[in-house]
Amino acid sequence: LRQLGYELETLVDKERDAALGNGGLGRLASCFLDSMATQDLPAWGYGIRYQYGMFRQTVNDGFQHEHPDYWLNFGNPWEIERPYISYPIKFYGGVEKQIIDGHEVNKWVGGEDISAVAYDNPIPGWNTPTTINLRLWSAKPSREFDLESFNTGDYVQAILAKQRAETISSVLYPDDRTYQGKELRLKQQYFMVSATIQDIIRRYLVNHDSFDEFPNQVAVQLNDTHPSLAIPELLRLLIDEHGLSDTKAWEITSKVFSFTNHTVLVDALEKWPVDLLEKVLPRHMQIIYEINWKFISDLSQKRGEDFALFGRTSIIEETTEGKLVRMAHLAMVGCHTVNGVAEVHSELLKTRMFPDFYELAPEKFQNKTNGVTQRRWLAFSNPALRDLISSKLGGDSWIRELDMLHDLDKYAEDPEFQAQWRAIKLENKKKLAKLIEEKTGTVVSPNALFDIQVKRIHEYKRQLLNVFSVIHRYNKIKAATPEERKEMVPRVVVIGGKAAPGYDMAKRIIKLVCAVGEKVNNDPDVGDLLKLVFIPDYNVSSAEVIVPAAELSQHISTAGTEASGTSNMKFAMNGCLIIGTMDGSNVEIAEEIGKRNMFIFGANSADVPILRSERARFKPPPEFDGIVEQIRGGAFDWADFLNPVCDAVHGGADYYLLANDFEDYIRAQDLVDETYKDQAKWTTMSIKSTAGSGKFSSDRTIREYAKDIWGIEPCRRPEPGNPR
Repeated sequence: LRQLGYELETLVDKERDAALGNGGLGRLASCFLDSMATQDLPAWGYGIRYQYGMFRQTVNDGFQHEHPDYWLNFGNPWEIERPYISYPIKFYGGVEKQIIDGHEVNKWVGGEDISAVAYDNPIPGWNTPTTINLRLWSAKPSREFDLESFNTGDYVQAILAKQRAETISSVLYPDDRTYQGKELRLKQQYFMVSATIQDIIRRYLVNHDSFDEFPNQVAVQLNDTHPSLAIPELLRLLIDEHGLSDTKAWEITSKVFSFTNHTVLVDALEKWPVDLLEKVLPRHMQIIYEINWKFISDLSQKRGEDFALFGRTSIIEETTEGKLVRMAHLAMVGCHTVNGVAEVHSELLKTRMFPDFYELAPEKFQNKTNGVTQRRWLAFSNPALRDLISSKLGGDSWIRELDMLHDLDKYAEDPEFQAQWRAIKLENKKKLAKLIEEKTGTVVSPNALFDIQVKRIHEYKRQLLNVFSVIHRYNKIKAATPEERKEMVPRVVVIGGKAAPGYDMAKRIIKLVCAVGEKVNNDPDVGDLLKLVFIPDYNVSSAEVIVPAAELSQHISTAGTEASGTSNMKFAMNGCLIIGTMDGSNVEIAEEIGKRNMFIFGANSADVPILRSERARFKPPPEFDGIVEQIRGGAFDWADFLNPVCDAVHGGADYYLLANDFEDYIRAQDLVDETYKDQAKWTTMSIKSTAGSGKFSSDRTIREYAKDIWGIEPCRRPEPGNPR
């Protein structure tokens, strides 16, 4: 490369991130693939090869704008196209009863046909010859070009089929506020699961001539409810295409699937209108009715005619606006195992989200606390810290066995080791300061405390509470004397994340962040004491700079709203201290590294329902009300546009309890400042944070899935022999 006049680092910066996932779920899947390869497990990943990803975010004058993410414009050198691996995918049409070999069978006929073409992405394990596969599906028309229509002058019709097909794998998470958006998202989900299940069956039949061994050879993990249609699709293929009886097909299917739930909000569970499913997937709707009938029949034999229980657990929900298919209930009925992703979350599945299902089949429920791959988020992203850790632990074996980090504990108060630790953090902060200037134009001091909150913009994640604390800090600085300002800890607050295109409130919160930043960053009285920046288009490449540089990371969701969270694990692993509520995996992080090494605040999940019921009578702290009035009064301009944000947290409307937690949050932030002044103490806490992160490796998570759910063991590829 040097001979060609290029530096490798420059070319790496030019490569766009693969636009294949959204936030935590997509990144978690990537960590799991890395761990499965490193653990030598015989596993595959499946997904959609999105042409444009979710969207590329720009922020102009504080407003989010969405643009296509042209990550495939110049191809993807890491993928292998498999044009000969292609499966037919059908939509619409109808179901006919036909007599075949003297038996009446249902046949899905008519409709629209497209093709799913495979693209393979090798996933190499660390320090092992094992490489597993991520197979992505791209939608193609069943025939490339309608020449007959073209020749008769209907030029538009000639290319419509191609456009309709390719739309399916164009954009991740299309805006589903419209009927057309809902239909496209449903087609995406079915497209992925149909191609995947067909591929799994084909690979299985290479070495088998019956389906008797299928449940022993195949385990499918449904990553949330989005792929739940895989259950009726496997049934359809076994019954309609391979001639199995309904009973045999259900016996096989119910042993194949397991389900990971990733939400704690009952209202967030996916539901599809029955009329939409009947239109797009008529055979599957028929099968879902049959699954539900069998489930309710079995339930009535066990519990009698308990119609209230039937209503609560039925896959079909009756509403005043029509019937809905509860996809989570379909997964609960069709899967042999259900798991949450943090201990607190898994308990909420039993008590709040699916209490009836837990009572009916408690043996189905497990916990699998999420993890992240230390190879990406520590060894690769933070090479200087990696080398320092390896020098103390006698090598790099910890990169595979993260529990070895516990041995760092004995160096936590070593002055020489602390000095090395701080020097590495300072260099990482300088890199982040450069990135901030490049992306926002704001110059920040690397000597300030770097306070980070990067995640999807959502009211429950409470970026708004963070902004309120920045306004509180700004007011304190403005009211302070020059002597008092000298005692204040300089702070750089970084917020980043995307708002869903249809999520109006999240977009207004981004605008507030930018408006407050504009005011604070240009106030000469404040100087370097406080900066607030919004980093646009937060992605993996940005995170690889942000995470190693962070000193304080905010995980401040209302207790009981975050299923797990994994960014907190990445930050803790890199010696960043956490300020947060006892929510999601924060609870287990506190158990591992000790509450004394975190800054915990806020109501606990048991108190939240009570506080919500009393919220209308709650009197917010005067400072909280004052900040709301500042925003309403135009202190940061855009008062009319920001009024709905104030309305959402004022009076009895404060669903996520910002006002209730505000004073305790400010107390925790004041404690952060006091602790940061004692750099020896802060560094001790930072080292202990890394030392206590061993549990949060995705290697541990995957080992638990393999042992407790999938029933598989490592299958290491033999070392390559002598090439001669």
